[in-house]
Amino acid sequence: MIKVQRLAWFKELNKDSIPLVGGKGANLGEMYNISLPIPPGFVITSLAYKEFIEINNIKDKIYSILKDLDVNDNTKLQKASKEIQTLILKTPMLEDLESEILESYDALDIPENKKTNNIINSQDYAFVAVRSSATAEDMPTASFAGQMASYLNIQGPKRLLAAIKACWASLFTARAIFYRIKNNFPHEKVLIAVIIQKMVDSEVAGIMFSVNPVNENPKEILIEASYGLGESVVSGSITPDEFVIDKDTLEQKTKKVAKKEWGLFRSKETHDSVKVPIALEKQEIPSLSNFETKKLADFATKIEQHYNKPQDMEFALEKGKIYITQSRPITTLGKKKEIKKKREETQIETPKGDIELKDANLIVSGIPASPGIGKGKVVLVHSLEELGKVKQGDVLVARQTNPDYVAAMERAAAIVTDTGGSTAHAAIVSREMGIPCVVGTEVATSKLKEGQEITIDGTKGKVYEGYINIEEKKEKIDLTLKTKIKIKVIMDLPNYAERAAATGADGVGLLRGEFINLNKREHPVYMIQSGKKDIFVAHLVENIKTVCKAFKDKPVWYRTLDAPTDEFRHLPGGENEPKEDNPMLGWRSIRRSLDQPELLKAEYEAIKQVHEAGYTKLGIMIPLVTHVKQVSEAKRIFKETTGLEPCKDIDFGIMIETPASVMIIEELCKEGISFASIGSNDLTQFTLACDRNSAKVAKLYDEMHPAVTRLIKRVLRTCHHYGVKTSICGQAGSKPEMAKFLFREKIDSIASNPDAVNTIRKIIHKLEQENSN
Repeated sequence: MIKVQRLAWFKELNKDSIPLVGGKGANLGEMYNISLPIPPGFVITSLAYKEFIEINNIKDKIYSILKDLDVNDNTKLQKASKEIQTLILKTPMLEDLESEILESYDALDIPENKKTNNIINSQDYAFVAVRSSATAEDMPTASFAGQMASYLNIQGPKRLLAAIKACWASLFTARAIFYRIKNNFPHEKVLIAVIIQKMVDSEVAGIMFSVNPVNENPKEILIEASYGLGESVVSGSITPDEFVIDKDTLEQKTKKVAKKEWGLFRSKETHDSVKVPIALEKQEIPSLSNFETKKLADFATKIEQHYNKPQDMEFALEKGKIYITQSRPITTLGKKKEIKKKREETQIETPKGDIELKDANLIVSGIPASPGIGKGKVVLVHSLEELGKVKQGDVLVARQTNPDYVAAMERAAAIVTDTGGSTAHAAIVSREMGIPCVVGTEVATSKLKEGQEITIDGTKGKVYEGYINIEEKKEKIDLTLKTKIKIKVIMDLPNYAERAAATGADGVGLLRGEFINLNKREHPVYMIQSGKKDIFVAHLVENIKTVCKAFKDKPVWYRTLDAPTDEFRHLPGGENEPKEDNPMLGWRSIRRSLDQPELLKAEYEAIKQVHEAGYTKLGIMIPLVTHVKQVSEAKRIFKETTGLEPCKDIDFGIMIETPASVMIIEELCKEGISFASIGSNDLTQFTLACDRNSAKVAKLYDEMHPAVTRLIKRVLRTCHHYGVKTSICGQAGSKPEMAKFLFREKIDSIASNPDAVNTIRKIIHKLEQENSN
């Protein structure tokens, strides 16, 4: 019996190895064999996977489940995917294969010339990346990019074996199954290899292009780098240093050094990637020396010559040594569009419409949530596990969204939900991102089909079949208009601060703390209790400063954490969150913060650090106030924590979101507050007993209801009497009718959604001009 080649070290591989180890594995072998500094590793071959499913007698079960599967029926598709993946994960690894893998893993850190069969069982296991590398027999046109799983920072035999089986199982994700069937690729012809490669714990990392993709100059090499792991540069979450290199001399032609305030580094405690502040003295110096950029450029030239085509590469530096971690062809040259960040290569141009609006087939209608026209293919998301299905340019369709969806929403061309109103999460975040969105359709997830081509009109709340020609009217922003009533903006995502500032808003009337906290991906209380308070505070400081920088000398009001238990329970460390029947009326906002003062103190410490950095227009806003003592206690803790005097050294205000706070507004003013901001979303909801996220009662949700406007009027007039500044935030601040009412009531400022700032500014300017005489 011929022995199957189950494992192959990089040195054994080349471009002809694709059937055995897939494109990624073969590519690593190619680079290794031209003496490029590749992190060491090996590949578990596609034959090992094939042997695993055959000897364990699960091959026939897998293909039986897939037989005659209707992939357009998402319920059946998800069920089949889950069933197969569970089958693979529960099937034991072949003993001799496991031994072979672990022996190779043990030897991974040992130089080639010192490897022997008896050097095993080291307790100092290497950290490795475990990546899928699919291969399709006799199908050169198949492309499986992004369909299979990869796992980083894996350490130890148990975690390694689990990650390998998880990679094998990822061959049967719903997206992968759907792709193969739609492209007529027989499942049994598609196999999977798994790359095991030592992780580089980089001090500096980045990307480089052997042809400058910005101007397509073949005589220039572009290098982008920053401190820490390369993930932050590749994803575009930071602004990296930029070096343009002359390809002939390898000398720097231009250099742009960014201020690098944080980097992603591997945590010694959890082994996860965490944000770490960069020392002040290193922030504005180049992350790469002239010698290092010259060495990198030399590698870029060598790789381009080997492949005979321009290359896009990733690199990392550990203890002064350069490693090339990946190389692939540049796919965007000659497309007449600039590429500033590597992530933009994956962006899909908006499909051109070939159907006129008069001939269009309207499929679904809902509530207009974020204006604009979006076109793309439907991706149905029924659970968090399916968010990875959403690729750049897809249309995300879900029952509803929550903060976990934000990363997928950023990739989407448009968003459609079954539930929610104009103040739902999907609506709020879509407006801030500038992504067309329709909510409250009730039937989108049942009527729209996976992969279906659709057009979304977020301005009118319509969803059409196919790609429709709809003229998108874009209002010209007039930054010359000045108003006495300040027109501010509402913000949730610091990454979009520059976009929000470009509206010309007079500041930020609401910066929600919970969105910044949820973006950290760990429960904030858990972080503090597990000794990560400094990391938590640094994360807040970095994000708040990002917003303050964008708005320069304009006021920014940060609202302290509003942490409903249902939204924070899913975070790591949130397992002990209480389960409440109605979290909106439960343990959240200031009532929770006063019960967990260490959390409030951490937020205050971050505020102090930002304030001391020179951003003195930063103010604090306390949410869901219903008792005067909540304000007095919050002020006391602030002074005790920071040494700053509320309302004197820093603006200290409150949210008015309940009828209770309206009824005690005079007592609140006497307690001493700098400002009161009316939270129209919750105030309307609590006044009308109307769930703002329910499409069923959306028609009853009305900020202009007489009961609501009377409450607002009472607040404004009382605050004026006591010299307390007034504002409004929430969806009402973006509505022309409410703006006119607030003008008559002499409000001091209005906070609108980014897309509404220009409209509200024009309305207020016109009213002020008409009433100036």
